[in-house]
Amino acid sequence: MSAQFQAYQIGKSDSGQRCSLTQLEDDDLMAGDVTVRVEYTTLNYKDGLALTGRSPIIRKFPLIPGIDFSGTVIESSHADFGEGDAVILNGFGVGEDHSGGYAQRARVSGDWLVPVPEGLDMRSAMAIGTAGYTAMLSVLALEDHGIGPDDGDLLVTGAVGGVGSIAVAVLGKLGYRVVATTGRMQEREFLLGLGATEVLERAEFAEKARPLGKERWRGAIDVAGGNTLANVLSQLSRSGAVAVCGLAESMSLPTTVAPFILRGVTAYGIDSVMAPLARRKLAWQRLAADLDLDLLDELCFDLDFHDLPQAAEDILDGKIRGRAVIKVP
Repeated sequence: MSAQFQAYQIGKSDSGQRCSLTQLEDDDLMAGDVTVRVEYTTLNYKDGLALTGRSPIIRKFPLIPGIDFSGTVIESSHADFGEGDAVILNGFGVGEDHSGGYAQRARVSGDWLVPVPEGLDMRSAMAIGTAGYTAMLSVLALEDHGIGPDDGDLLVTGAVGGVGSIAVAVLGKLGYRVVATTGRMQEREFLLGLGATEVLERAEFAEKARPLGKERWRGAIDVAGGNTLANVLSQLSRSGAVAVCGLAESMSLPTTVAPFILRGVTAYGIDSVMAPLARRKLAWQRLAADLDLDLLDELCFDLDFHDLPQAAEDILDGKIRGRAVIKVP
């Protein structure tokens, strides 16, 4: 007899998309060679879009949302994983076209899984989640560009959000001088406590960018896109770089080629969804080593599984600070 479990499931009809908490069976899970008992999940901006239907994130219906989870393997035919293994999943279309983490069980390809690294547990892995993993991929891109802690200021936009807050915390611990931007200046002390040395008002970057501005940043991590990213590009110093990992402001990029051909700047696109396995493992190992776990506790809060629908609205409306950790009941 197929085991039963609880899950949020999103369906679609002529009247639109609808999300409901329902009872499913193992037979309802999608194809995969590893079945996981989901222990923890989290809430990302993309999850908010999926749950609310504000953007067409879900590409198959019906589908269980949730783009990441941590849990325990309960059944596997994959060579790298066996019963009892603690695993993490981020990306690979999970929560978009393959059922994801907002359920007590998930079935996925073992090729998509990463072992929980030494130094982290399943809860801390989801306190980090896709947002923190994306932040570390961004840090790695700047390091690979050759930017070190003594090379100049690094800018982190949208610093109160999940990606930004962990980027600030990691860069601060690594010894970089971090300048953070936010639209919520009441969070200034919070950002300074994470490791920022200066906090700027987001509105400073909201206006149309000049082709070239004053050289201010050796590097940057941008979650916004739009005019914010255009201004960041125009203000990068010669041979500087920006890790581009979000579109919280806009998907557009109203800029010119001037920063690229007159200052030789580089924009690195951060693809957290389909990043190669070796890069994923490195990112998670570095998070275990370079993120202060006591600080991580200050970054996260517990969110009840049953409060996910309202929290999805809140994250899109900019009402959530830091990282939501959800214990799957």
